[in-house]
Amino acid sequence: MKTVALIEKGKNGTFGIYTPDLKSTIIGEGISVAEAKKDFENSVQEIIEVYAEDGQELPEELKNLTFEYKYDLASLFDYYRIINVSQFAKTAGINPSLMRQYKSGQYISEKQISKIEKELNRIGRELASLSLI
Repeated sequence: MKTVALIEKGKNGTFGIYTPDLKSTIIGEGISVAEAKKDFENSVQEIIEVYAEDGQELPEELKNLTFEYKYDLASLFDYYRIINVSQFAKTAGINPSLMRQYKSGQYISEKQISKIEKELNRIGRELASLSLI
């Protein structure tokens, strides 16, 4: 089963991951997104092991579980450090200062989120189609 795993930066500066669509509580935390993902994946394995140790059948929602990770901006720029926030803002048509505010947790309108996602997708398509010589 494929489900969404949301990655967000908390007010204390750590990153958390959770699955809002599952009845089973699966979370991960860390000082970086990579660390939070590792903790999250460990939590998944621990849950599966507990069911096996107790001789209980694994709930359907946990069988063949895969995740679609969704990031808030702080998490995105933490995990994909190769993306320069200011330069990305310019290519997306957003004021770099405003983008840094978004990264730090400032409210982002749906219109701005759409611009950011559109530019991320454009860059992804461009990178996926390139070849080196």
